[in-house]
Amino acid sequence: MKKRKYKKNDLLSIIGLGGISIKGLGLKNSSNLISYAYDNGVNYFDVAPGYGDAQELMGEGLRSYRKNVFLACKTKYRNQLDSTNDLNNSLKLLKTDYFDLYQLHGMKTYNDYQNVVSKDGALKTLIEAKEKGKVRYIGFSCHSIEVAKLLINEDIFDSILFPVNWGLMIKENFGKEILDLCEKKNIAVLALKSMADRRWEEGEIRTHKNCWYKPITDPKLINLSIKFTLSKNVTSLLPPGDKDLFKKALELAKNYSELSNEEYLYLEDLSKTSKPIGDREEIFI
Repeated sequence: MKKRKYKKNDLLSIIGLGGISIKGLGLKNSSNLISYAYDNGVNYFDVAPGYGDAQELMGEGLRSYRKNVFLACKTKYRNQLDSTNDLNNSLKLLKTDYFDLYQLHGMKTYNDYQNVVSKDGALKTLIEAKEKGKVRYIGFSCHSIEVAKLLINEDIFDSILFPVNWGLMIKENFGKEILDLCEKKNIAVLALKSMADRRWEEGEIRTHKNCWYKPITDPKLINLSIKFTLSKNVTSLLPPGDKDLFKKALELAKNYSELSNEEYLYLEDLSKTSKPIGDREEIFI
């Protein structure tokens, strides 16, 4: 598994395992998936309190590997008190005394931004946790261009977790200015939604219950989706929240090669008839 630099001193596998993929699998199956990922070169693991029982399961599954992996967690809270409690609870559930990366989860609105940077905002939790050694790096996940720019320009975050999707970028140019700004300011980019096809239609049977969007399932297109995302200044990407799709992505990523011009033109042509996961206001967490 190829690795890429995260900031100065860390190397992350080009794909990570998102906690949503182990939600509801039970201890045995989730531990098996975590071991499978680790044995195949994955060292980036991401989780959040909002992913059901994923924190407890990941805490157990990573027991033997904790010191050899890069563990990221998040808080949905915007104030200092609740986010501090959230952080401490997550540390307990994940059976660790530190996170490699702790993030503000789902920053979406200007109100979110104002709240976290306020006098008693959650940003203080992240800064103090970093000072105390409870977290090594701080970041945020975001689906809004404007909010992402505001947070990036605080000049305090180490990374952003952000959608980098071929359909969105080719068809709507979504996210390019954020990638450019991150490169300019030396902020690492971790990618979401690489393998997103479109939103679920109303009444549609959700074949992948943990996925908040209809994922790409065709191996050829999965491979091209991964290649497209990694052709940008992206350190690592998180596949959709489904164990089988994660395994497909992992196997393809093990043989990763750079996106060719011919492959890009194929995606460009495909984007003309595609229906990306939503416009800038509709992309959801």
